[in-house]
Amino acid sequence: MTAATGAPSERRTAMLAKIAELEAELAKAVAGGGQKYVERHRARGKLLARERIELLIDEGSPFLELQPLIGWGSDFAVGGSLVTGIGIVEGVACLIVANDPTVKGGALNPYSLKKSFRAAEIAEQNGLPTINLTESGGADLPTQKDIFIPGGRGFRDLTRASAAKRPTISVVFGNSTAGGAYVPGMSDYVIMVKEQAKVFLAGPPLVKMATGEETDDESLGGAEMHARVSGSADFLAVDEYDALRLARRVVARLDRPRIPARPFAEPDLDPEGLLDLIPTDLKEPFDPREAILRIVDGTGPGNVPGSPQSAFDEFKPLYGSALCTGWASLFGHQIGIVANARGVLMSEEAQKAAQFIQLANQKDTPLLFLHNTTGYMVGADYEQGGIIKHGAMMINAVSNSTVPHLTVIMGASYGAGNYGMNGRAYDPRFLFTWPSAKSAVMGPQQLSGVMEIVARQSAESKGQPFDAEGFRGVKDMVETMVEEQSLPFFLSGMGYDDGVIDPRDTRTVLGLCLSVIHTRPVEGAMSFGVFRM
Repeated sequence: MTAATGAPSERRTAMLAKIAELEAELAKAVAGGGQKYVERHRARGKLLARERIELLIDEGSPFLELQPLIGWGSDFAVGGSLVTGIGIVEGVACLIVANDPTVKGGALNPYSLKKSFRAAEIAEQNGLPTINLTESGGADLPTQKDIFIPGGRGFRDLTRASAAKRPTISVVFGNSTAGGAYVPGMSDYVIMVKEQAKVFLAGPPLVKMATGEETDDESLGGAEMHARVSGSADFLAVDEYDALRLARRVVARLDRPRIPARPFAEPDLDPEGLLDLIPTDLKEPFDPREAILRIVDGTGPGNVPGSPQSAFDEFKPLYGSALCTGWASLFGHQIGIVANARGVLMSEEAQKAAQFIQLANQKDTPLLFLHNTTGYMVGADYEQGGIIKHGAMMINAVSNSTVPHLTVIMGASYGAGNYGMNGRAYDPRFLFTWPSAKSAVMGPQQLSGVMEIVARQSAESKGQPFDAEGFRGVKDMVETMVEEQSLPFFLSGMGYDDGVIDPRDTRTVLGLCLSVIHTRPVEGAMSFGVFRM
């Protein structure tokens, strides 16, 4: 194993600097619309979105916030004017969606849609009830062309969740107007806050313009009217605290599976050591076992009480050694792990991965993919050796595996290696990145170098001289652009992960994800289609 670049102290310093950048970006999401709008919201006697969530979930329980950086680098506020995540309410894992009314009154923009669709997907895949903490003025009208047509999917998701017996709850704290009125309108349970909730298809000004009728907010769509007259409210709360209490009581009566508790041992190695792991230059490999032993359960009693076990039982350790595969447990849940031990994937690694994924499906065990790959090996010898068909075999196995997949991009994730290691396009249940991660079709220098070779060959085929000096500016521009678009904040801003996390939080984050996954049966694939041998 090649030593990682830099001393552990240097790697730690570099990682801590990236974590500080992450915390600064996350602070932008927490700030919402800014101090002015936060103060105005509080002056109305209202709680902030995250305060509502904190009061809703069980005291002392974690809240796994999802996609907090979506919209990063865009013209919209970081976070997409929504807070989404998984929280425990009365012992039940719930998908929680909270509008942030400090950001343009909670108006939904294109990134809000992306975020809400991903949240609905997570609820569907894991069989979670959904709680909407609603306060939104509807669509961000200047961007309606990007919202109106796809936005109908949100209402479709609500009704399909109900049909699938996944309860939906809407707690309305303020405006829920126009299309937004259908969120409570299509939820199974609706709670409205007295003298705050306003739920109508058209407000008084629009009603006046459309019909000539003069009316007021309360008569048109106030909470008390909906509780007494229209029947659209099932519960009338006296204030926000009462509304959240009522929401908890609704969940308590749902008779849903509770988060299972299992015995486990703390990791054999201190998770703090994850800060020393990642090289400052991702071209250098690092040993993923060092990460695995800081994430998985230790050698104490595992999920069979009183039975000591190895922290990590490696599978095929002497074959395809650039890929590390094996079995472990995490907070008492059995998992299979596929981790890049060296950046490149060759035929042996691809075949080994395909076999291991089949075994995990045979024994109904979730899989964890840990990325640090530059992709599949290229060159005449490897092409003649069948790298295409072997890589396709690995991708086939990943594509058709039906056990839940978890993915963490620790370092590089380039080219088809991203696909074979279960990147976003392959529907992992959850995907998180470390601040050290990079992902693209290839590295910046490789991409610009390929462009230069193609440009040089094109010039030669036309009998023209190649201007190497002039092309240098193009190379620099391309390298800068690819580097920026490979970074975790950019990728998270596009919605390509479920969050950028501090490496030290990896065990806790994955543990909560596995607890959610195991509220319903895990079933492996019965068939993988045709493997080109």
